[in-house]
Amino acid sequence: MATEALISFYMDEHVPTAVSQGLRRRGADVLTAQEAGMRGSSDEEHLTLAASEGRTIFTQDADFLRLHASNRAHSGIVYAPQGTPVGAMLQALVLIHDVLRPQEMAGRVEFV
Repeated sequence: MATEALISFYMDEHVPTAVSQGLRRRGADVLTAQEAGMRGSSDEEHLTLAASEGRTIFTQDADFLRLHASNRAHSGIVYAPQGTPVGAMLQALVLIHDVLRPQEMAGRVEFV
């Protein structure tokens, strides 16, 4: 039986490092904006990179919700408002990683 692909994440530049580290400890594929050399890039550029790599973007920037509302193609957006505890972000991302597949996240927004 073939293994289904798992969601891989792209972390917007303001996501706490602890979230990325926690996901990696649980086996998730994570790329941060800093690792991708995207620090200071526009939201559109972040979304384009994430989509080109088939990654679901995790952000605390509401501008990504506006990009979604403008029917911009993407591989999925997970949004958590500023002030969301790291534990809550990590718990939600692990659940998304464990339950949803990349094709289910495409064009979709999940809220933490």
